[in-house]
Amino acid sequence: MKSITIKGSERESVGKVATKALRNAGAVPCVLYGGDQPVHFSAEDKAFKNLVYTPNAHTVVIELENGKSFNAVLQDIQVHPVSDKILHIDFYQLFDNKEVTMEIPVRVVGTSPGVLLGGVLRLNQRKLKVKALPANLPDYIDADISGLEMGNKLYITKLASDKYKFLHPDNTVVCQVRISRAAMKAAQEAAKAEKGAKKKK
Repeated sequence: MKSITIKGSERESVGKVATKALRNAGAVPCVLYGGDQPVHFSAEDKAFKNLVYTPNAHTVVIELENGKSFNAVLQDIQVHPVSDKILHIDFYQLFDNKEVTMEIPVRVVGTSPGVLLGGVLRLNQRKLKVKALPANLPDYIDADISGLEMGNKLYITKLASDKYKFLHPDNTVVCQVRISRAAMKAAQEAAKAEKGAKKKK
């Protein structure tokens, strides 16, 4: 999985006043969990642009001014309801031998025969939650639709992998090919025409 580096500074003061001062200076207060002790740090607002405002999944390397470095994943983010400004971010530290849970984007691959016949592809799950060792986290989960006829569904069981485990029920529908209104109308008209032709006989 691709990684993004965030350069930050460890925070000494974590009270409301210090946090407000950080935000006013264009920085985002953050906490890193998962290690022996939580690590409080801050980084510039713009440092998170490629991590937050993207549909892709990334791991993070947090590099602090004091020389400390941590591998992590984004766990939780608080955003201002009006301005969309990032208020706070929680990270979770990664360890090579410890499984982590993460949401991975779904990428549709292949061509569906059902879509070629006028069906409409509906992506029910844009992201899927997986549990895996950090080295086995994929950038995408490929959903192959080349076997989907009109009206078919692709279930999560078809995407199973030895490298990670899905945290969804087996009956979760990832995507489906629905009959479009135009195709339905054409089928109804064809059925009517066939019925009319039989009556004439």
